Amino acid sequence: MTPRPDPIEPGQESVWHYTRPAVAEPCPARIMIEHRGQIVANTRKSVRTIETSHPPSYYIPVLDITPGLLRRAEGSSFCEWKGAAVYWDVVIGDSILPRIGWSYPSPSADFLILQDHVAFYAGPFDRCSVNG
Repeated sequence: MTPRPDPIEPGQESVWHYTRPAVAEPCPARIMIEHRGQIVANTRKSVRTIETSHPPSYYIPVLDITPGLLRRAEGSSFCEWKGAAVYWDVVIGDSILPRIGWSYPSPSADFLILQDHVAFYAGPFDRCSVNG
């Protein structure tokens, strides 16, 4: 089965036009994450990674993540471009979102911009937004 990209409307991007290998680029969009009435992250200094056929990932500077919400989780993985990843739980009161975040403490040379940033899976949060 060959994928058929949807037509691109004005102001849209297509994941089929993203590059391979992946790239990381500064992103000035306002990224907000909220859960159970708590702002988890709020930044205009994220780094966006893009790769052919994948939705963008937004890496948020640790300084723009509410202190005390991240807890190191078990496990690791390896990306052929970015290097070794570690995982993070988000803990808000008695709510634990396990392994919802990941980061690259020592990213490869082409992805040093990701150091001290964390990306999150959006689905489990109450609200995640890019420029609202």
